[in-house]
Amino acid sequence: MKSVFYGRFPVENATSLIRFQKKGITQQILHNLKYRGREEISGFFGKWLGAELSEEKEYQHIDLVIPVPLHKKKLKKRGYNQVSGFGAQIARKLGVPFREDILVKISKTKSQVFKKRLMRFGTESVFEVQNNQSIKGKHLLLVDDIVTTGATLENCAQKLMENNSVKLSVATIAIA
Repeated sequence: MKSVFYGRFPVENATSLIRFQKKGITQQILHNLKYRGREEISGFFGKWLGAELSEEKEYQHIDLVIPVPLHKKKLKKRGYNQVSGFGAQIARKLGVPFREDILVKISKTKSQVFKKRLMRFGTESVFEVQNNQSIKGKHLLLVDDIVTTGATLENCAQKLMENNSVKLSVATIAIA
């Protein structure tokens, strides 16, 4: 998965647990997680991947786990961030803090699901970093549910790396 980000931002490590297939079981699982209130799916995948990463030397030096955030209106509507359980369980297995208060989504955007591949790029960042001092010089693990083009993760990564001297790794539930 690391090759998805080649030339876009420096990534230490990148991994996905499963391959996404449209109209397949992974699409059903992720739709249940995101749109049908099945929040527990997130934690299940986090425990699974967290156990695997805790055995990998490349992930032994992670300092913080940070989820891709939802805008506060979407969070209120859905009731949960679909990657929070995933990230929290990975952090628990790695023995590091899980911080949902570092990266925030400052503008509401339409779901990327309905956008064509090229339309996901070229938008100005809708993310902001709060409390920069808490991440300076740290190795961060940025987590999300699915990576398709990588545009969302790239936007988040650019904001996290801006003036913070961080190392960045990425983990997702699925990759398309």
